[in-house]
Amino acid sequence: MAFRADESAREGFDEVLHYLCRPQGVSEKERARSKERLLDVLDECGPVVDGYPTWHPLVANHNPREPVTTPNDRCGYNGLDHTRFFAHGFITCPYGDGQSVVDSVAKLRDHPIATITAERLDVKLYHPNATPILVKCKWDKRMEPGGTIPLSIAIALLLEMEVPCWQWSEVAETWESMRPYFLGRPHGSRSSLFVTQETGQAIKKIWEAIIYTGMYGNIKV
Repeated sequence: MAFRADESAREGFDEVLHYLCRPQGVSEKERARSKERLLDVLDECGPVVDGYPTWHPLVANHNPREPVTTPNDRCGYNGLDHTRFFAHGFITCPYGDGQSVVDSVAKLRDHPIATITAERLDVKLYHPNATPILVKCKWDKRMEPGGTIPLSIAIALLLEMEVPCWQWSEVAETWESMRPYFLGRPHGSRSSLFVTQETGQAIKKIWEAIIYTGMYGNIKV
């Protein structure tokens, strides 16, 4: 089935709306305010996603031998709970004040072309006793229309992460097996909510050119 970005984004937001805007004991007025704030986050951070490309700044702080596609303690975050992801940020709703989340974001390693910040949201999401925190990726370079990441940025970050892997790789992974790691989720054959069809196609060509050099070993079948 063809990847339909608009349909996927709409379905993702409907799920997040149902998941986060359901606190018991919260007035309809407060729920309406929570929904309005979620719409603001959608404008700020892009569409709802299931996972990030491994080269995305929000998950890039990980051991390259163990790829990470969702924010967790393996890429520097502490205290995440009841979390939903957007293309350029995520909302997590831990019980308590969420200070461990804020502190862990402040300790993240500096990124060369993005800044990661954390802020508490002044609405009730997931549960009345949870503290919703918005973690945002603010890019220092311009995104493409629609908020997708341009090839010049995507391929630079991907190569920076993947090229050093030649030192320990035993086989070369094909495009088919690497798509979720390079495009994020959900994705199609060459595009996702992070990159356009043209960018994804270019990434595929570059990756295939790299693996056929033999630098990672034989092609995995």
